[in-house]
Amino acid sequence: MSTHYQGTPEEERALDSYIKLSRAAEAVGQRINGHLQAYDLTTSQFGALEALYFLGPMQSGQLGEKILKSSGNMTLVIDNLEKRGLVTRERRVDDRRCVEVHLTAVGRTLIETILPDHVAGVVAAFGVLTAVEQEQLGALCRQLGLAQR
Repeated sequence: MSTHYQGTPEEERALDSYIKLSRAAEAVGQRINGHLQAYDLTTSQFGALEALYFLGPMQSGQLGEKILKSSGNMTLVIDNLEKRGLVTRERRVDDRRCVEVHLTAVGRTLIETILPDHVAGVVAAFGVLTAVEQEQLGALCRQLGLAQR
């Protein structure tokens, strides 16, 4: 569906692109992340586990920046992961003011279990695009995102 807004060609084109981008992102996200329910994880919780797995321990603010979540939301995400024994919070030895979030052995095992199916889902979802189209999409999304800063 394109925009029903009656405006300048520039306005209509931008709104139409925004609607298509939003709908595509929502549809792809639902397809790719649907399997997380089987593990009782939200998309944010999975994102936090994945970031810790690949990047190592970090402060909650840094973790929030990596997965594009607010500090208030990250507190809840980390609290829930900690209750399940998937992460721990630890004060840094060299700076006691800093608390880092660490992946536990249970969290590591869980993310290693989930990742192969998750990656396969991403590959399948993007399989409707050629390799060149995927690269073009990536470049366009990067350009659009960086221009918003």
